[in-house]
Amino acid sequence: MERTRIARVDDVKLVRRGEQVEGTLHLTPHHLIFCHTPPLTINESDGNSLHRNKPRELWITYPIIQTCTLRLAHPASHHPSSIRLRCRDFSFVCFCFSDEKKARDVYDSIKAWTCKLGRIEKLYAFTYQPQAPEKDINGWNLYDARKEWKRQGISEKLSDKGWRISKLNSDYRFSSTYPALLAVPSAISDNTLNYAGRYRSRVRLPVLTYLHPVNNCSITRSSQPLVGVRGNRSIQDEKLLLAIFSTSHSSQPPQTPSSRPRSRQSPRSSSSGSPTQDVSPNLPDPETLEDQMISKTASDDGPKVYGAQQHNLIVDARPTVNALAMQAVGLGSENMDNYRFATKAYLGIDNIHVMRESLNKIIDTLKESDVTPMPPNREALAKSGWLKHITGILDGASLIARQVALQHSHVLIHCSDGWDRTSQLSALSQLCLDPYYRTLDGFIVLVEKDWLSFGHMFNHRSGFLSSEKWFSIENERVGGSESHNPRAGLSNSSSGAGHALENAFLSAKGFFNKDNSSRESFVDSDGELQPYDQSPSSNANRKSPASATATGKAGKEAAASDKTTATTKVKETSPVFHQFLDATYQLLHQNPTRFEFNERFLRRLLYHLYSCQYGTFLYNNERERVEAGVQQKTRSVWDYFLGRREQFVNPRYEGRVDDNVRGRERLVLPKGEEVRWWSEVFGREDREMNGLPPTNMSPSDRNGGYQDMEGATGIPPSVLTGLETANQAVGAVPPLKGASGNGIMGSGEAGHGKTKMSSQLAAGMKGLGLGGVKDRSVRTKSPSRLEKELEVEMQ
Repeated sequence: MERTRIARVDDVKLVRRGEQVEGTLHLTPHHLIFCHTPPLTINESDGNSLHRNKPRELWITYPIIQTCTLRLAHPASHHPSSIRLRCRDFSFVCFCFSDEKKARDVYDSIKAWTCKLGRIEKLYAFTYQPQAPEKDINGWNLYDARKEWKRQGISEKLSDKGWRISKLNSDYRFSSTYPALLAVPSAISDNTLNYAGRYRSRVRLPVLTYLHPVNNCSITRSSQPLVGVRGNRSIQDEKLLLAIFSTSHSSQPPQTPSSRPRSRQSPRSSSSGSPTQDVSPNLPDPETLEDQMISKTASDDGPKVYGAQQHNLIVDARPTVNALAMQAVGLGSENMDNYRFATKAYLGIDNIHVMRESLNKIIDTLKESDVTPMPPNREALAKSGWLKHITGILDGASLIARQVALQHSHVLIHCSDGWDRTSQLSALSQLCLDPYYRTLDGFIVLVEKDWLSFGHMFNHRSGFLSSEKWFSIENERVGGSESHNPRAGLSNSSSGAGHALENAFLSAKGFFNKDNSSRESFVDSDGELQPYDQSPSSNANRKSPASATATGKAGKEAAASDKTTATTKVKETSPVFHQFLDATYQLLHQNPTRFEFNERFLRRLLYHLYSCQYGTFLYNNERERVEAGVQQKTRSVWDYFLGRREQFVNPRYEGRVDDNVRGRERLVLPKGEEVRWWSEVFGREDREMNGLPPTNMSPSDRNGGYQDMEGATGIPPSVLTGLETANQAVGAVPPLKGASGNGIMGSGEAGHGKTKMSSQLAAGMKGLGLGGVKDRSVRTKSPSRLEKELEVEMQ
């Protein structure tokens, strides 16, 4: 209790959506608890007597608090001091105090319990004791890597499918951010893996994450290669990738092909495996054009290397300019002269900073939700670009799923380090491909495999230990001036209009959430939260020379930071996992009978991402969790869901899979034109966020920021921004080498004369807004712009 300056405050008014209620505020080491007793109501049985309602409690865990603003009473105003909280579950709370000193003490106590813990071990997860119904459940046992690989057909006791399980990383010395067990081609030795790892950022070399049960095609994932301005290459990396793309050489396309989707849905809705050439010429949608472009770009006149006929794909999730910027600092993207057996596609998915700012714009639109019942500004929501980003991610996942299921091809996915955009695309494409992952247990396995074991940095991206930058004081009288909000990027302090709204609604009458039950959180019930940080042993000095080389300065800085008090780096936070859940919601909403779990399951999972009540999402990777003993010291978040399974099951679920029956196909694809606001997660009604848009909005704003680059073509833009092979480059593809072959600023003669693209393919590129055919000559940028792009990607 040393952090608590005041443990109880009476006569506190809680305000939300223009309604207010008076009660008592309690501060404990892990929660804010607001208690109030609803007023007497008339007994419905006799219509005369009064009924005394039970006291109600609102529990708010400290880690779920995103921003906290203390607004002191102004001398010229009669309004009381108040504390406004914006929570990570998008609930907005305002507490009003009659005593300014008590308001300050509460503010200081919240700040101390939220962003001054300094260590993950002080979070609620390490003291939480479960009650029924989750007490006797052990969610840690649900995911077993060997069991999941066996389900996919990879096991020492099963027939060889071209893959084996390597123990090279069993002690996490090879790659500290990768799982202990790695599925790799049987033809590749651990010695080759050891050398190949040195060519990939943070030693995150290409390894298997999914093997298709029908055609034996794979989805692998990695980080970016260390190409650099000299055009570095690795024979071992090329050998590894060729082996990956050759693992299905004995597999033949299904003998009983099923057609493209035969339902009322467009080709991005759902389908099963079909031959490559089975593409409807009358559907000029992005999927059809993408498939045609990849097919034709891969069919060059040069020497044939096995796998090319499959149109095997390397997916670089980044915008092309970001990949170019990375090359300037020793990283970059594959030089396709060395990977002639594949086609590379750039997807143009923005980085964590763009996504964070997009969510901040939504928050700015919703931030008055504590003091006003007014709906959000629909135009401002559209201009946030959030739906554009969700659509782009889904589009990328759809491209990958189609390549595997319909084109019978292999896909390697990477972005920069391979733990943000790569995790999104990998997990979503598997949701589209495999009905198992659309069950409750299967989705849990998917999250454990592609997010937790493959090293998505939940600690960094979610900011569990909070930051003092997210706390501010208004109207503080110091030297006759007011203090300014240090969070310039997140509009925490209210504008003049915001103050007017608050002043108008603070005096509103009404009762807060009359249907609220005990221990409820605002947007949903039964929640608890606590901060989070990087493990003390996050970067112990156990790395191999290869790992140390790849990690470089970043690894040294991270290791040094572990010896000091951990805090959240605001610029490293981003709603990456939130976007994955939002995209999953889109698939669920568009295919309501194909998922065993319901919308509330996704919403509660997002809540418990930040609650820190469970140890599942603590730390940044599998190694850190093992070293911290998370499974022995905390409970799994899956205990919560499995103990309440009936609350999260979709009653409309139909689990039978039959590729010959419409609506029951194995493959499910998203429909980008039907992407919508996940209103429930933002605590809003559907009509408030998904109703008809204002008539004065432009078409691009109605579409979440998309603009038809080529005029009124009627074709939504594709996330695909460029394609590249050894002989061709289509769209905005950055140069990989110059005439000298060892730099990016040569004359560009290396690509001269190589490009042979049909007029039909060029027309298809134009329809997608990708521009015309480009050779691999230099696309120069001003030094200032290149420097800016580099800074954005490297932050």
